Amino acid sequence: MNRRRFLGALAAASLPALSKRPNIVLIMADDLGFSDIGCYGGEIRTPHLDSLAAGGIRFTQFYNCARCCPTRASLMTGLYPHQAGVGHMVDNPRPYPGYAGDLSANAVTIAEVLKTAGYRTAMAGKWHVTPVTDSRRNWPRQRGFDRFYGTIHGAGSFYDPATLVSDNELVKPDRADYYYTDAIAERAAAFITEGAASGSPFFLYVAFTAPHWPLHAPESEVAKYKGRYALGWDRLRSERYRRMTAMGLIDRRWSLTPRDSTVPAWEQAPHRAWMERRMEVYAAQVDRMDQGIGRILASLRESGVDKDTLVLFLADNGGCAEELNPRPGSRPRHIPEKTRDGRNVRAGNDPAITPGADDTYQSYGVGWANASNTPFRLYKHWVHEGGIASPLIAHWPAGITGRRRNSFSHQPGHLIDIMATCVDLAGARYPESFQGHRITPTEGKSLAPVFQGKKRTPHEAICWEHEGNRAIRQGDWKLVSRYPGGWELFDLKADRTELRDLAAAHPERVREMAARWDSWAARVGVVDWDKITRKT
Repeated sequence: MNRRRFLGALAAASLPALSKRPNIVLIMADDLGFSDIGCYGGEIRTPHLDSLAAGGIRFTQFYNCARCCPTRASLMTGLYPHQAGVGHMVDNPRPYPGYAGDLSANAVTIAEVLKTAGYRTAMAGKWHVTPVTDSRRNWPRQRGFDRFYGTIHGAGSFYDPATLVSDNELVKPDRADYYYTDAIAERAAAFITEGAASGSPFFLYVAFTAPHWPLHAPESEVAKYKGRYALGWDRLRSERYRRMTAMGLIDRRWSLTPRDSTVPAWEQAPHRAWMERRMEVYAAQVDRMDQGIGRILASLRESGVDKDTLVLFLADNGGCAEELNPRPGSRPRHIPEKTRDGRNVRAGNDPAITPGADDTYQSYGVGWANASNTPFRLYKHWVHEGGIASPLIAHWPAGITGRRRNSFSHQPGHLIDIMATCVDLAGARYPESFQGHRITPTEGKSLAPVFQGKKRTPHEAICWEHEGNRAIRQGDWKLVSRYPGGWELFDLKADRTELRDLAAAHPERVREMAARWDSWAARVGVVDWDKITRKT
């Protein structure tokens, strides 16, 4: 018997009855701010996510890795991104193991591990942990998924996504009214039907690209938000902050951060009608994603497996402040030259162009990203709270019961914990080796005790590095640095919005935490960012 079959048999021998092991549906949004959805304080209509929260647990201190590729690599493997080979982006490889830009053979995916425990596996959506090349060795079907529909690359048009794949073959949109968010949801729902009919438990990973740029949404969805954002980003941030404190999601001691210094007050902002439209389209993208999640939940109910399914929802990083203005003659793969019916795609944040249609390609900008990340500082890329704080909803009717429903958990957690949670609940075993490769030991701790109303053993520390931005959290203390600056120290219990730097008052704590970060960085393969960016 080969090692893979042996591990599967060993795991199965100690498993509880199949009916006791939950199906797992893991849903990730792309570039979603901490406060965008209704159950986290937002005004965007997300009734399906709100219903999951009302019947489950909302985590208030859960973290991602600040950027698309590193987050996805960490989520899938239960390792820090550098350990999984994706310390930066897959289209920017460097000659260091932690920055190879390709999912490491010394890491296993959740799908690979759960298959050894008898789970069927499927994925719909954005992969983005391997370069787009002719090689398929790190595509989802080669990394443990029985079924796949989605994109290998990261960003792309919602009407004509680049690198669209069905199982292992490149395909094109198959209908005139194609919209990628809908297609992801439809395939995910079909995979649930297949999985439920098999009689085996299943793991489904749904990676939406909404609400990542470009600003693309059907006009019928955008119309729902017409005029909603005429109040501007300043009042929107205040509105969200009040709701978040009223619901107990954030502590009233945490002051709302000042408006980003690069952004004018709304009354002085130019092109306000265009600015409003950008946020209207963004909201429509989130709304349509929530409708897709509703379709997925309906499939669970129709298949009769909703009560025995753990649904997890989270985001890959904070709101995105990137402005899209591609240089002439350097249009990347994900921005098509033409629409599917032959019209020129007008790429860039031009106030003369109304965003939303398939012949546009824009983003929503710094002011609205600042509102998305209410009440925190900074954005995607950075490891201040605005870049790394993620909503996390856990819903499991058979496993989260009684007073634990519609509750908050303030216990800190990180993406590395998702693998540990899946392995724990599936009765699987995380391998020491897999397909001839030595596997890096997992870093995470299961969230299952939280589902049971218990306090889990906390991480001694959680660490981050992305593009030279660094952070370490120990208990309620966080040491953080925005590249190329020095360390700042915050007491997150009193000041999670990171407004009162205590580094000068606690120099010994800074030294101890910085030394611990250095030790972590050396262990996981972080390389100095100046060295990574140096041209050779």
